[in-house]
Amino acid sequence: MPRLRLFVALLALASTASHAAPPAYLTLDNSNAQLMDAATASAMWKQNLPAKLFKLYPDKRWGFVSEVEGGFDDARVCVVTARAMMLPRSGKTLVFRPAKTATAFGSQANASADQCRSLAKAKLGEAIVAVASSLAGR
Repeated sequence: MPRLRLFVALLALASTASHAAPPAYLTLDNSNAQLMDAATASAMWKQNLPAKLFKLYPDKRWGFVSEVEGGFDDARVCVVTARAMMLPRSGKTLVFRPAKTATAFGSQANASADQCRSLAKAKLGEAIVAVASSLAGR
């Protein structure tokens, strides 16, 4: 009978551990609110970071920051700069000592506000993929 109880207890423990939340990096966004919102940036990080990064760079020690800046000039050209950085983590904060950085630039003439936001999203995606690929060796 004690073996049965031990087996049931171990089975319950294993099922609880298998339903634990997957690891997630701390991500921050310091972007121009007209071009990029924090929720979109966070979703882009989650979508573009491969699972093998968690083994190489533990989420308890590393985090990521995105910055998208720009807007329209006098000639109605949308100009965007997107930067993605991997930073060391200190507790619940990130220390601004970038371990990896990637920057992407873009412009689009006669763009609407929505087209400018789309360009910003595309350029941030490029920067995130560049950082992830340099870390994971894709």
